[in-house]
Formats: sequence, structure tokens, C-alpha cells
Amino acid sequence: MSPRIEPTLEPASTQTLRVDPAHRVGRPPPPGPSAPPSRAPSVLSWIFGLLLACIVLALAAIVALRWLPPPISSYMLQSPTKPVQYLWVPSANIADTARRAVVAAEDQKFWTHQGFDLDAIHKAQQYNLNARHHRRGASTISQQTAKNLFLWPGGYVRKGIEAGLTVLIEKIWGKDRILEMYLNIAEFGPGIYGVEAASRNYFGKPASALTAEEAARLAAVLPNPRHWSVRAPGAYVQTRVAWILGQMGYGARDAPQEEPLPPPSESPGIDDDDSGDAAALTAPGVQQAQPAPVESPAVPAADPAPAGEPPAPVPAPDAPSPGADAAHDTAAPAAVPAEAPPPADKPPG
Repeated sequence: MSPRIEPTLEPASTQTLRVDPAHRVGRPPPPGPSAPPSRAPSVLSWIFGLLLACIVLALAAIVALRWLPPPISSYMLQSPTKPVQYLWVPSANIADTARRAVVAAEDQKFWTHQGFDLDAIHKAQQYNLNARHHRRGASTISQQTAKNLFLWPGGYVRKGIEAGLTVLIEKIWGKDRILEMYLNIAEFGPGIYGVEAASRNYFGKPASALTAEEAARLAAVLPNPRHWSVRAPGAYVQTRVAWILGQMGYGARDAPQEEPLPPPSESPGIDDDDSGDAAALTAPGVQQAQPAPVESPAVPAADPAPAGEPPAPVPAPDAPSPGADAAHDTAAPAAVPAEAPPPADKPPG
């Protein structure tokens, strides 16, 4: 007979079961690795992102405008005269006299500099240290194009952005496109933008038919087109016309060789940024207080008239009649010489 086996409570295996103290009843499991706390974007990151987006948009716009005409410019949007007159024309439909006139008047080193005329900047700084009635600007055609197309008048921040845009358009566009753009967006009168709109408004002809004298009259008012008049030029504007014609290779022998300065009575407290930013001298401050948007056709009696010019007429009322404008057009005829055939050599500048 075999022995009887009694039942037992011992496990069949001798392996000991171990219980993790962390998993005992009543004790929560240990926390896992915590995720880093989320941080809201800082102000600096927002500013950096905004600047980066502006740079990308500006670069894309400059690349597109290398071939496309702009539908509007920043200065047109800010114009106090509404609606503005603007008509784009390609360079082939602009008379060569217009190109030569604006280069002679605004930036005679345009074809040789890289966007900035350092000599003009240095001379303007030295001049403005002692200037009491008027200031000299030093912005090139490239800088004016960048400002008029994308920016606003005045301020050191604007000047810094303008410098960057100038470098870009010089590298991407080239000189011919910059000059074509400038002639199409420059302001030639209150609310009149572009040489085509100006030529049709003032002379009743397209820009392709401009004579040298007409082109010089348009270029003469570029430093301050809202206060100097193409249709009824004053004595100083007429002197500028004679100087521009001389720089182009036209005009009389007695044409001024140096750029004429505006009379002190016309130019106290000039703002260089608001008047065109050119290597030319800027616009009068006294006439800004007058209600008429064009310059007064009268010249103060205390100011001497340029050489070879008859005495200035008696000042007209604040709102001159059409007859007064016509009478002023005939005043000081010697300041604008008759047009002569162009010289064989390339004009200076």
C-alpha cells in the first residue's frame, strides 16, 4: 500500500513573488517625466518675425517691379490732393530730353555711383552746418525712387530703411530701370505723378514729345513740386530752368554755372525730407503757409533779381487771377534761354 499524500498550500515553484513597494495598495504610482512648460512667444520674437516678413515682402515686390509697372506708390497714397493723376509709360515713350533734364537737376553722378553720392553727402553736411535759411540735400535718384515708391517723408528710421532698399534696387533693377521708375512716379505738381501725366497736364502733349525747355521746367520743380509751379514759374524757378538747360548742353552763354540758391525769403526752415531729397536745394517754407498750392508768382522787392533779368513785378494777391498768371509768364524772359541744337558730345554729368 502506497503512503497517503496530504494536500499542502505550498506553491509548486520555489520562486518568491516580490511586490514593488511603490505599487502597494493606497500609494499612487510615481510621476513620469514632465514635459517642459509651454512659453508664449516673446515680444522680441514677434518683432523679429515681423521684420523678416517685411524684408521678404519688400524683396518680392522689388523683384516683381523689375518688369511690372507699379499700380500706385506710397507717396501717391499719402498725397493730400485726391484723386491723383498717374499714367505709366515705358522708357521708349519718354523723350531723351526728360531723362537728361532730371539727371542734370537731381543727380549728375547717377550713372557712376552705386546708389549713394558720398561726395554730395559730405558737401551737404559741411554746408548745412553753417546754413541759416536753407539746407542742401544729398539724396540720389536711386534713394528718391526707393523713398517715393515704398516709404514716407522724414525720420531717421525711414532713412535707414531707404538705404537698404536703395542697395536692393541698384543690384536688382539697374540704372535704366531705376530712371524709368523715377520718371514715372516722381511728383511734378500737386497730385500729378509721372512725366506722362505732367506733360499732358502742363503742355498738352505726350512725354515722348517734350522739348529740352519743357523737360527742364518739369525738372526744375522736383525739389518742391507742391509749391513751385511748372505752369507759372517764378523768378527762382526760371533761373533753375536756365541752369538745368546749361547743364544739359543747351542755353545761352550767360546761363548760371553753379546751381542757384533760393532767396532767403523763400526758404526759411526747410525740411530736406519733405521737399524731394535731391542734390538740389530744397523748397520754400514761406509759401507753404499760402492757401494756393503753387508758388506765388511774385518775388519780394528786397531780393535782388538774377543778372540779366528785369526787376520783379509787384506782388499779386494771394489768389491771382488767370490774367495775372499770364502776365507773370511773360516776366523775366531772359532767365529761360531759347532752345539750341544739342551738342555732339555727351553733356556733363
